[in-house]
Amino acid sequence: MNYSGLLTDLYELTMMQGYLLQNRNENVVFDVFFRKHPFSGGYSILTGIEDVLNLLPRLSFSEDDIAYLRSLNRFEDRFLDYLRNFKFTGDVYTMDEGDVIFPQEPLLRIHSTIMEAQLIESIILNTINFQTLIATKAARVVHAAGGSGVLEFGLRRAQGVDGALSASRAAYIGGVIATSNTLAGKLYNIPVTGSMAHSWVMAHDNELQSFAKFAELYPDAAILLIDTFDTLGSGIENAIKIGLDLKKKGKSIMVRLDSGDLFYLSNKIREKLDNAGLQDAKIVVSNDLNEEIIHQMVTDGVPIDFWGVGTQLVTGGIDSAFGGVYKLCAKENSGRMVPTIKVSNNAEKTSNPGVKQVYRFYDSDGYAIGDMIALQSEKIRPGRPYKFYHPTYFHKKYILNKYSRIEPLLKLQMENGVRTGDSFTLQEIQQKVQKNLTNFDKTYKRILNPHIYKISLSETLKKLKAQLIDEYK
Repeated sequence: MNYSGLLTDLYELTMMQGYLLQNRNENVVFDVFFRKHPFSGGYSILTGIEDVLNLLPRLSFSEDDIAYLRSLNRFEDRFLDYLRNFKFTGDVYTMDEGDVIFPQEPLLRIHSTIMEAQLIESIILNTINFQTLIATKAARVVHAAGGSGVLEFGLRRAQGVDGALSASRAAYIGGVIATSNTLAGKLYNIPVTGSMAHSWVMAHDNELQSFAKFAELYPDAAILLIDTFDTLGSGIENAIKIGLDLKKKGKSIMVRLDSGDLFYLSNKIREKLDNAGLQDAKIVVSNDLNEEIIHQMVTDGVPIDFWGVGTQLVTGGIDSAFGGVYKLCAKENSGRMVPTIKVSNNAEKTSNPGVKQVYRFYDSDGYAIGDMIALQSEKIRPGRPYKFYHPTYFHKKYILNKYSRIEPLLKLQMENGVRTGDSFTLQEIQQKVQKNLTNFDKTYKRILNPHIYKISLSETLKKLKAQLIDEYK
């Protein structure tokens, strides 16, 4: 399957033509990074890497694409001929999909010609930004649920078909156990789940009949929606009748709530189910849930077994976008790579120059205690103390000398346009997320007011950044 190179912003193409007409196509290095966590959180989950690595070698321009660009009357034949034969031939270094990530760190590093690097900017950011947003949201929701299952129910509220599929993929990586999106289940091998709509209940002569027919059809997956008419009256009473019939056959029911005071109703329903001898029956709830609501209910001890989360999960809720950016950090000059920097009046938007690596330091208990962004050329070895500098305010620094392990995070995943790194299934990536999160103290994972994880520059990178700022100011 090929991907159209037209899936880019127009200015990428106009810049590319400008370079070509100037006979410029030097080697460059670009970083992808972000400046703050979404949701006022303490961490983010890198997602979309597998998709990026799969699509880059498949970017191309069909004859229809070329004809469309010609119709815009902006592009010369020489440039269109270049696009006709386009193939990405660069190197890509990335953190692993499922890594826990923090602001200012290079998540991907692109080594290529400047024309290639410009073309792929938009599709990389489109892929990484959305999926990282949703996986991070999912991880927060799953953390808030405290061990009870989270189901992704967002198809009908997602931003279009592509958004729905990407959201299901990312939400699964973030830790949900199933999706209602059947096509996502097929494409990504995600478990699928679902119950019934209120229309199923309303389409039958009465509520009991609707439950009985559903349980007859799906005795192993009888999830009964009990809030169509009277949740604590006919709804739960009819569900109990069906549950007792199924119990004789060695099966059990789930009851689902999609409205009302979920705290009050779930406690009352649990009491009624238990009193009827249906201790194995499970309670599923939905209704515009997010991590704060779930966290509060779990803290209050509500007897809910599964959480169906839709709108707030697949749209990002209060944060509709992840702020990943793509910046030039080095370019070829007279045959050698020299660092570049973007300088801003807003100090936090001044970029970190040069070709960089990210090192994660761990203590003797296996917990991550800080990340250091350093130049790739630096020799970072265990056993010596390191001075850590704040990325923006250089007077803020500390020395780290008590640590047990250092892990470099960026790895070569594509060389000369060919995939070199290992490929992972969604299940493996999901497991990696959960394992990675256990490497961080619980204070960083708090839903509200999380502790701030330290991201720093090496002394050498700090000096280079200060020097370049002085040159351009």
